[in-house]
Amino acid sequence: MRVLVQRVASARVLVEGSVVGEIGPGLLAFVCALRGDGPREAERLAERVARYRVFQDEAGRMNVSALDLGLPILVVSQFTLAADGRKGRRPSFDLAAPADVGETLVEAFRQALERLGVRTQSGRFGASMRVELVNDGPATFALEDLPEAPGAGGGASQVVA
Repeated sequence: MRVLVQRVASARVLVEGSVVGEIGPGLLAFVCALRGDGPREAERLAERVARYRVFQDEAGRMNVSALDLGLPILVVSQFTLAADGRKGRRPSFDLAAPADVGETLVEAFRQALERLGVRTQSGRFGASMRVELVNDGPATFALEDLPEAPGAGGGASQVVA
């Protein structure tokens, strides 16, 4: 799975002109399920995002997480994070999970955040969404949790450049 996390002063998602999700200060998480992803990747990545220390402490250092501060996370599905633009001038989305799997895993990600104690709001999977945000910083981070290889001890979480 891939997630693009932005620290925001506020964010909201509109579908057909109606607000379906809205937060004040917190995180906006654009989430993409990739082929081969499963519930374990959703769970691990949600925990990483909830505990990712991107908010400033008293000394002004990024050392505090949304979970530490009790801040909400707005979860928005975004399959375009699976884009592969290495060939030609049109991105390929072959890396993206099928829609039914993607929807299930994005919801699993959101539910994992809730189980950790993070309040969430969300967009609407598959809808044409208008996302409005006020970026705080700006501070934007790309994270990925790769599927487990057969016989491996766990997936690899990493920051993607």
